[in-house]
Amino acid sequence: METETEPYVRLASLRELHQVVAQLNTARSMADTLQTIADGAVAALGFELAAVNLVRTDGDLLVAAVAGSDKAEAAIAGRTGSRESWERRLAMGERWGELRFIPYTEGWVLDHDDVPQWHTTGPAPRYPEEWHPMDRLFAPMYASDGELLAVLEVDRPRNGRRPGTWGCEALQLYASQAAIAISNARLRGNMQRALIRLEREQQALRASEESFRQAFEYAPSGMAIAEVGGENHGRLIKVNDALCRLLGRSGPVLRRYSFSDLVHPEDTGVLLRTAAEGGRAELRLARRDGSYVWVSLRNSVVADAADGPQVQLTHVEDIEERKRHELALAHRASHDSLTGLPNSAELRARLGSRICATAPDRWDVTPVTGRATDAFAGIGTPPPRPYDYHEHVYTPELPGGDGKGLAVLFCDLDGFKSINDRFGHVCGDAVLVEVARRLEQGVRDKDTVARLGGDEFVVLAEGLGQAEASDLAVRLRNAIIPPIRVEGRGVRVGASFGIGWAACGMTTEEVLESADQRMYVEKRSRSQGRRRAG
Repeated sequence: METETEPYVRLASLRELHQVVAQLNTARSMADTLQTIADGAVAALGFELAAVNLVRTDGDLLVAAVAGSDKAEAAIAGRTGSRESWERRLAMGERWGELRFIPYTEGWVLDHDDVPQWHTTGPAPRYPEEWHPMDRLFAPMYASDGELLAVLEVDRPRNGRRPGTWGCEALQLYASQAAIAISNARLRGNMQRALIRLEREQQALRASEESFRQAFEYAPSGMAIAEVGGENHGRLIKVNDALCRLLGRSGPVLRRYSFSDLVHPEDTGVLLRTAAEGGRAELRLARRDGSYVWVSLRNSVVADAADGPQVQLTHVEDIEERKRHELALAHRASHDSLTGLPNSAELRARLGSRICATAPDRWDVTPVTGRATDAFAGIGTPPPRPYDYHEHVYTPELPGGDGKGLAVLFCDLDGFKSINDRFGHVCGDAVLVEVARRLEQGVRDKDTVARLGGDEFVVLAEGLGQAEASDLAVRLRNAIIPPIRVEGRGVRVGASFGIGWAACGMTTEEVLESADQRMYVEKRSRSQGRRRAG
């Protein structure tokens, strides 16, 4: 079962991964790009050593960048290994998705081939998943057409273990983005060389224009030229076939639009904030079928020495796959793996986003109770306060309020431990999944149902009065009580609810602790009532 701290660790690792991925395309040369890839693998993926083996024009692979070890860099940097030896490695390795892993028990056959390596011998692993010094892990990097561009080799995991599912997915995602960065570096290099040729061959202007036309039209990613200034500012003048295929629209149709016409409504602000010259943005563009595709937009203005900026050249790169991986990783880090509900970290984040650290200035509100002091006792309407860009949250009993608030219902299952003890954890997990489903069915779409951990759940329901919150707790308890069918048997659990209220001036822990305490008060009261009735 996932520990309470693991979502925070994954979120921190995900943030580091996002940062190094964002840096991949900022390098100015191929050499800088390759070193950035190696450095990023060490910084964000949990390995102490990484090397990038770049495919040369003759097919052999050159150790072009090393990170994490000066000794390893001195030993292998600049050396080459034959394509045949590398293909042997990638063919014999265990397939971990797109990755290739060669355990130390099999890698001895590679010790004397011509591929540069730094591996040293060591004792046998103490447990099955322990990393051995002779273990090898490779992440091949391919272009969009399937061409092998390079191989990222990583070693010495900081935790001493072979990477798990999340680590392998992160390495695969990083390798796919690194492949894009290498392709972009090659494209930039080609474009830079083309510009140098243009400067040196001004008399061959016609040939240069043809070269640009082909680079534009046959580029593997989308390209567009748009007007700058005037009545038709931003209108697309020219688009290539790759952009037409990406958006599912013909060239003549696309030339009726600007990117502002095609952008997703939620991303309009992102597009507007993108500077005209050298601007970058990640946003969604509309396809012909009404769907949207995530793209990376990069703009550069082609300037005329006499008349100033004339047109804007835009590179449009399809990043749908990368965004899908990012969203999947983010969801996995913020949701409970068993029930699919928001986890403890996500619950605190959602609750924290609604309350601020300072109580509203128009009332003197005590943090825990939310009750107004005598400063405004008896006043029907509170004095006005300046607009501070935050909609404050109040408890329902606040004088002068509308009697509504953000209810926090703390739910603890009664009798769940006995189910685990009698029928096992498989049955217990099935009960938790069904309870989660019943809770979600019993609340509004805008409400949050989260699993705090174990058999504890929390419901956030905004805009409720005290009676409405009590009614909701009763409805949810009644929904949980009916038998739950698991493996042909019916099992029952009860539920105790405590109702707390969130208010600005409280911390998330204070809010949850208040609801938790009221739940235990309610549970003791019901227990005493049953004993008296008995």
